[in-house]
Amino acid sequence: MSTGLDPALFRALAATIVPESAALDDRGWQDLNQVVGILLRDRPVSLRHQLRLLLRLIEWLPVARYGRPFTRLNPDARNRVLARLQNARLKKIRVGFWGLRTIVLAGYYGRADAARTIGYAATRSGWEALG
Repeated sequence: MSTGLDPALFRALAATIVPESAALDDRGWQDLNQVVGILLRDRPVSLRHQLRLLLRLIEWLPVARYGRPFTRLNPDARNRVLARLQNARLKKIRVGFWGLRTIVLAGYYGRADAARTIGYAATRSGWEALG
């Protein structure tokens, strides 16, 4: 399922937010993108548009400070860029960043492989499954 997001930028962002995601193989990235696609599928068009705008901002904002876009920065510089966004004065940017961060985390940890790795075994029977 396509997310409609720039793949290279989304991978760079995901690898910065969840460093373990950098080790995903092609299948892992497909699974992550599928979870993200499902999350975004039923969201309003306006929200998806705002998300794409935020991603463009993340990609090009570092040019003013570092002389290169986000996808060409080293991991330390990427972390500094994201730290500034998560603490931005403008509430809309902070909220957008935290929403984007939540999407990345849901995509990574929503994969079946991640659930098995961390021992997550959700079941329809809920707590009764433990008894």
